[in-house]
Amino acid sequence: MFLFIVLLIWLCAPIHPAPVPEYFFMEGAEFRRALKQSQSLVNKILGDIRAADKAPVNSEPNSEPKNLDYMVTVLAIPSAPMLEEISASFTVKMCLDRMAEGLEMYQDLLKVVGDRASSPEKLRDLQADVRDLSAQIHKMRQLAEMETTVQYKDSGLDSRLTGDYEVQVATHRILAQLRDFTQNFFRSLRDMAKEKPGLAV
Repeated sequence: MFLFIVLLIWLCAPIHPAPVPEYFFMEGAEFRRALKQSQSLVNKILGDIRAADKAPVNSEPNSEPKNLDYMVTVLAIPSAPMLEEISASFTVKMCLDRMAEGLEMYQDLLKVVGDRASSPEKLRDLQADVRDLSAQIHKMRQLAEMETTVQYKDSGLDSRLTGDYEVQVATHRILAQLRDFTQNFFRSLRDMAKEKPGLAV
């Protein structure tokens, strides 16, 4: 009778699914620290963007104002990789790959416009924070035992910046895109935190 009761309790106990191997690396203290540090850097970057993007885009002197949409098309500024909600079809590792690729791209784009800007100080500060965030994502990818190299091809933007007006337009566009990417970035980090209760912040 006693064995029957024990067996009945065992059969009625809730079944907890085994941890998904995809997320084993997220349980470590190092990953949690890198995740929290990344969230802090993302907030700092959003503040940097607001500070750097205060100047309006002025039309070229001694010429007719150019259509901004047309200029954006001519400059061919690349878009950031799409960050989706973490799911079975868009895993944490896939998300980390796109994060790393986007950060690599924005480090390059910020350097290009920073080298041509008349007042590059705030762009330099922003570039440094993007580089620090990239280092944290690099660490998270290492902990996930992923390949650490990122496939990013030079945008060639520098050759298309033929004057101060083009630099202004490019800077404004890059900062706007980086802001959207960073906001999605933060949501993705929050999704990662939810994948494991111990990571919730």
